[in-house]
Amino acid sequence: MTDAPFTSLIDVQALRALLNATHPPLVIDVRFDLANTSLGQEHYHSAHIPGAHYLHLDHDLSGPKQVGEVFHGRHPLPDRAAFASRIRQLGLKSGQQVVTYDGADGMYAARLWWMLRWLGHEPVAVLDGGWAAWQAEGAGSGAAASGSGSSPAVIPEGDFIPGEALEQPWTQQELLAALGRVRLLDARAGERFRGEVEPLDKQAGHIPGASNRFFKSNLGANGRFRPAAELKAEFEAVLGGFTADQTVHQCGSGVTACHNLLAMHHAGLRGSRLYPGSWSEWSADPRLPLARG
Repeated sequence: MTDAPFTSLIDVQALRALLNATHPPLVIDVRFDLANTSLGQEHYHSAHIPGAHYLHLDHDLSGPKQVGEVFHGRHPLPDRAAFASRIRQLGLKSGQQVVTYDGADGMYAARLWWMLRWLGHEPVAVLDGGWAAWQAEGAGSGAAASGSGSSPAVIPEGDFIPGEALEQPWTQQELLAALGRVRLLDARAGERFRGEVEPLDKQAGHIPGASNRFFKSNLGANGRFRPAAELKAEFEAVLGGFTADQTVHQCGSGVTACHNLLAMHHAGLRGSRLYPGSWSEWSADPRLPLARG
C-alpha cells in the first residue's frame, strides 16, 4: 500500500506526512514499564499519537511463560497464529505500513518490529526517538502532538494473513548445539552480563561464548539511533569475522535483543537471529553451562 515502505526506522516528519496520506499507516503504541506493568497503558490513555492503538508487552507481545514443567523465559513469543489474529483486530491490511513507538529508547518497539517481520510483514518501522521525539517535534505542526482517550471503539478487521517469516527465532536446543559456531550477542547491561548483579533471573552470568553489546550503545545522546555507518563498523568489530547470518541475539527475556537486531538491520547487516528465551530461560535450567566475568 506504499511505494517506498519504511522497514527499519522512521522520523517524526515522515510519520506526520504518512498520517495525512491517502493510505495512512497503522500506528501502535507499546509503551511499557517492567516495574509497573500498567503504566504504559495509562500513559497511552492519557496521551498518544492520533489514531494509535495500544499493545501490551505481557498480554499481547508474549505467550505463556510456563508450559507444563518447562519455563520458556519471562517474555516468550506468543503463538504465531494467535498474534496474527490480534494484529488483524487492529485493522492491519496486507502491505500496510506499520509504525510502532514506545517511551523507552525503542526497546519495546523493536520487539514488535521483530514480531511483525516474524509474521512476514515487511513494511514496519520504529519511530526513531519514540514518544519523546513526537512530543518534541510533533507538537503544534501537522498532526496533533498527542491524542487523548482510547483508540476507536469499532475497528474493521484487517485482511492481513501471515506469510513466510522474515525473521526466525532460535530455540534453546538449537543454540546449545551451535555454541562456538555462532556469534552470540547479549544486549544486557555490562554488570548483568558479567554476573555482578542479577535482579530478575535465577542465576547471574551469561551464556558461554557470548559477547556483550548493550542495546543503548545503538543510541546517540539525543536518544535516537546512531548513523548506520557507525553502527555497521561497531557491529562488524564485535562480530569478529562472523557474518550477520551467523549471529544470534539474546538479552534477559528476548526484548532488548531485538534492539540490536534492528540496529544491525538499519546498518545493512541482515539475517541475524533471535533467541527469544534468552538468559531468563537459559539460567532457569541448572543443567546448562554459564559463564561469569
